[in-house]
Amino acid sequence: MRALLNDVRERTRTPGGQKAFRYAVVSAVSVAVSQVALFGAFAGLHWTARSSNLLAFFMGGIPSYWLNRRWTWGKTGRSHLLKEVLPFWALAVVGLVFSTWAAGAAESWALDNVDSRLAQALVVNGSVIAAFGVLWIVKFFLFNKVLFVTRDEDLRAALADEIVA
Repeated sequence: MRALLNDVRERTRTPGGQKAFRYAVVSAVSVAVSQVALFGAFAGLHWTARSSNLLAFFMGGIPSYWLNRRWTWGKTGRSHLLKEVLPFWALAVVGLVFSTWAAGAAESWALDNVDSRLAQALVVNGSVIAAFGVLWIVKFFLFNKVLFVTRDEDLRAALADEIVA
C-alpha cells in the first residue's frame, strides 16, 4: 500500500499528474457548487428537475471554465473564442443535455416510486452526478489534447510561478 501511495505521489509531481490532480479538484468544486444549486432549487424551491439542472449547470460551469483554464492548464491572458470558449461550452452543453435528460427521467421515476421530496431530490441529484461522471474522463482528454493544450515545459513554468507567488 505504501508503494502505491508513493507511486501516486510521484505521478502527481509530473506535469501530467498535476493536470489530472487539478482537473479532479476543479471537478469536485464544480460538482459541489452545482449539486448544492440543484438540490436547493429542486428540494427547497420545488422547481422541476430540468429547470433545477439548468441553474446548476450555470452555477458550476462558470467556475469550472475559469479554474480549469487558469489553474489546471496554466493559461493566462484573454480566452480564445474559437479555440477555447466555444469548444468548452459546446462540451458543457452536451453534458447539460445528457444530465437534464437523466434528471427528468429520475424525477419521473422518483415521483412514481418515492413519497418523500428529500428522497426524490437525492434520486435526481444522484442521476445528475452519474451522468456527468460518464462524461468526466472524456472531457479531460479533450481539454488536455484539444482545448487547453500546453507543453510540459510551459506548464512547469506556470506551476513554478504559482509556487513563488
